[in-house]
Parts: sequence; structure tokens; C-alpha cells
Amino acid sequence: MKYFSLIKEAWRDYDYSRKILSITDISIKVSTNHVYRIILKDGSKIIVKISDYGYVSNFSEDHSIINALSINLSYPFENFLAKSLTKNGKLYIYEKKVKNSPIWVVFYNPIRTDKRPAKKQSLKSIKNLGKELANFHLACKNTTKILPSKSKTFHEDIKFIKKNIFSKTYFHFDKSQKIEIIKHCDIFIKNTNRIINKKNLLPVFIDWNIGNFSVDKNYNFFSRWDYDWFRIGHRTLDFYFLSRVCSQQGDSTLFTYSPLPLMEKRFMLFLKSYHKIYPLKNDDFILIPEMYRFFILNYVIKDGFRFFNKNIAQKLIKDSVNLYLPNIDKLVISNKIKDYVLS
Repeated sequence: MKYFSLIKEAWRDYDYSRKILSITDISIKVSTNHVYRIILKDGSKIIVKISDYGYVSNFSEDHSIINALSINLSYPFENFLAKSLTKNGKLYIYEKKVKNSPIWVVFYNPIRTDKRPAKKQSLKSIKNLGKELANFHLACKNTTKILPSKSKTFHEDIKFIKKNIFSKTYFHFDKSQKIEIIKHCDIFIKNTNRIINKKNLLPVFIDWNIGNFSVDKNYNFFSRWDYDWFRIGHRTLDFYFLSRVCSQQGDSTLFTYSPLPLMEKRFMLFLKSYHKIYPLKNDDFILIPEMYRFFILNYVIKDGFRFFNKNIAQKLIKDSVNLYLPNIDKLVISNKIKDYVLS
């Protein structure tokens, strides 16, 4: 309830003529973000997100791109994405300092939802999800020439980690762990330097947890929300979370970011279905483990304490350095996936 007054303040600034009747907290309590549903006196419903994750400039840039993407996506994805509210033709964000830290508020129109994906996918559902992601990626690819420009790049994020890993911000790592992190930053840069370029980037949403999208009765994509990790990136950055969705374990309250779901035949079945529609090239197979490495370095190690609740962040970061990173190359992920998908 501590943010109720901030929500009311932001809504008054957005549209003082329409009064708020009620506010309900609908946050999932995993991240540091807070999500609310407000009902206005005229019966309208609005979704509110309060965040201090990252920088408001990046947040604004991402949501401006997503709104442009949602307008320009072709059938059947023209209504797939939740849209942020605008004011005077621009994305509306209300920013304020709370205890000397910037925090911001954004409003969304509620999006229609259909079925939540099953906690554990059938083989038929896995094949259909592969087909759906391929079609969605192709639709996103067709918009890249007309979307607003994006400032954040993979290599800039990795260089930021290398530059700052020995600063006071990362006090929770000992020297050997920091050296291990730098080692994997260098591996990522070396393995992706010639492959990643503006021509093969498109909008990716990364976090495809089953709580972030819905499907219809035929298991086709119906709607998608939650844009915390959205970026203009390589399509293979979306694969790791789909490997978790397809895994034998399925959705679990106690989650990890182990690389093992990438090695399951269930995920390779997903990729085989994807490959039939949007074929994967040799470089794409190289990038699958590299995008997983990037996810661990950037979103877990660099930003874990800023995004996840403290207890969750501590475990994920510890496991990332001690278990996940050291095992990426031992698993020979790229070759095994390629052999299966192309067989």
C-alpha cells in the first residue's frame, strides 16, 4: 500500500478528470517491480507498473519501441502485445525520487488473455510453441526498419561488467569469482564479435515464463505482457526461457537458471519445429549457448540484486558463478543442438 499515494499522484498528472475508485496489488512478489490494477469510477481498468530497475531512459526507450512494434506487427500478432498509455503523442512515464532514488510509473491498457500455458508441456504443445515463436520472430523481423533506434548493445553491457566488477558494487564476489566472471565476458566477446550485427537483430522479450503470455485453444500465441528484459537483440536470446518452458521439470516455484534445459530433447524438438519455419544457420547454433552466457552475466550477475528480491538474487547469483558459468562450455551445447535439429 506504500505506493498507493504515488499511483494516485501519477494518475492525477496523467488524467485528473477521471477519478480512481480502487487500487489492487497484483504483483507476483519475485522481482523488485510492483504491479497494480486500478479501477476508475467510470468502470475502466488500468494496469500500473512501478519500477526502479535499470534506468528510466532505457525503460522509456524500450516501451517506446514496444508500442511502435505493437502498432506495426502483422496478422496474427496485431493485438498480441499489451500497449502502454501515451499522452500528447508520447509514452507517458511519471518519475519521482523516493528516498533519493528515482522510481517511475507507467500505465498499460489491460490486455485480453486466454489460456495460461500448461505447467508441463505435451510434445504436441512443444512443437506448436516452436512454430509460434518462429512466426512471431519473422513478424518482428519485418518491423526492424521502421522501429525507433535502440542505444543498448550486447558488447556495451559486457564491457560495463568488466569495467565495474572490481568496484564496491560487486562486494559479494571474492577475487577468484570476479576473475571467473571476466573470463566469461571475454569468451562471449570473442565468440560473438564477428557474428552479431545490426542486420541480424530484432525485438526479443527474453522472459517467456508461462506467467507472461497466454495461448488459445490451439496453443497459438494469444497475448504477451511483462517487458522487463525486452531489448533489440538476437533471436536466440529468446531460446533459453523457452527451453525452461519445454523442460521435463516444467514450471516450478523453486526455479534455477541452470543451462541443462538447453540440452533436453524436449527443447531440441521445439527448435526442430522452429527451424522448419525460420531456419537456423551455423552461427545461430553458436549463439544459443552464448546468449545463455549473456543472460547469466547481464541479467543475473550484473542486475540480480536490482531486479530480484534479495533472497532469490543471492541464490541465483551464487549458483551462476559457482555452477552455471563453469559448465556452459563443458556441455558442448552448440554441437549437440545442431546435430539433433539438423538430423
